[in-house]
Amino acid sequence: MLANDTPSPDGLDRAQLTVDGLAMVRLLGPQDRLLKTIERQYPEVDVLVRGNEITLTGPAAQVQAAKRLVEELIQLVRNGADLGQSDVTTSAHILETNAGSPAELLSQAILTSRGKSIRPKTLGQKDYVDAIDQNTIVFGIGPAGTGKTYLAMAKAVQALQRKEVERIILTRPAVEAGERLGFLPGTLTDKIDPYLRPLYDALNEMMDPEIVPKLLAAGTVEVAPLAYMRGRTLNNAFIVLDEAQNTTPEQMKMFLTRLGFGSKMVVTGDVTQVDLPMGASGLQLVTRVLNEIDDIHFARLTSADVVRHTLVGRIVDAYTKFDAERQAAKFERETHEPNPDGVNRAERRGSAPRDRQAPSARPDRWRGR
Repeated sequence: MLANDTPSPDGLDRAQLTVDGLAMVRLLGPQDRLLKTIERQYPEVDVLVRGNEITLTGPAAQVQAAKRLVEELIQLVRNGADLGQSDVTTSAHILETNAGSPAELLSQAILTSRGKSIRPKTLGQKDYVDAIDQNTIVFGIGPAGTGKTYLAMAKAVQALQRKEVERIILTRPAVEAGERLGFLPGTLTDKIDPYLRPLYDALNEMMDPEIVPKLLAAGTVEVAPLAYMRGRTLNNAFIVLDEAQNTTPEQMKMFLTRLGFGSKMVVTGDVTQVDLPMGASGLQLVTRVLNEIDDIHFARLTSADVVRHTLVGRIVDAYTKFDAERQAAKFERETHEPNPDGVNRAERRGSAPRDRQAPSARPDRWRGR
């Protein structure tokens, strides 16, 4: 790659980069989507591609920022990364915050499967993956699409391939997501399979589909509902608990105390999507109970770490804002709205309702009943 910076006759700066053909194709992306993302990132910079040359024209500071971003993206491509739109925005954010080189931070592949590398694509995901390496128990908490489960499973497969563990155990609570599935036909395995299907799907993406059934039959890889964990001690295993927001506090305690020697645990969940019919979520409680214990890490991912369609991040932000406004309105209503007797609810807190007074304080007509 060659770069050349020259002043433009109209007072704008111009930078030219020469990229070899294959890297250029991967840099632009299908239908030049990545190029358009770069243009949206720096709206004052005009990006022109002709042959194997990229020309950036615009204000000096913007041109230099865009040039540095393109150079980092080219290095990512050469390191074997499959670029997406999220890589462009994440790389730009890393450069803007002086957090380091995107090519160095985001090029560390966890696995390579079918020619596709699995790697963290945001700073939050990078911190999450590093925490899994450095701690025995890691909680990955964040909204949908942040790669919590996918990256945890990739680290589990990596640990198995490196012979750091002897087996992988994947589990999740069998809780219906707002739908009544009724009496499903078939054996017990058939009945619980719909709950565990996402884990099987991810597993088949990361390993040879022909090998997965053999590993399952040998017990090297186990996929089971959370209820099957009771009474066991899990040694030399990489254990992933998915959808942990749907565990009760008792189930969470039961799961965490299954930890044996030479094992590592990753617990993933989204506290905003609790499907429990009633009661508190074990994931919500554990963040308060275990937050000061060494060798336990809480990785909190946000909408900035969403690597699905760009709309997903905006959807997450919209729901977060809506929930915050609803909670604020509820608090305001409970605090200031008077009851029918004209007394504010805040003033009534702490006083027992009339029909719950002790028997000795009730009128004579209640006695003897």
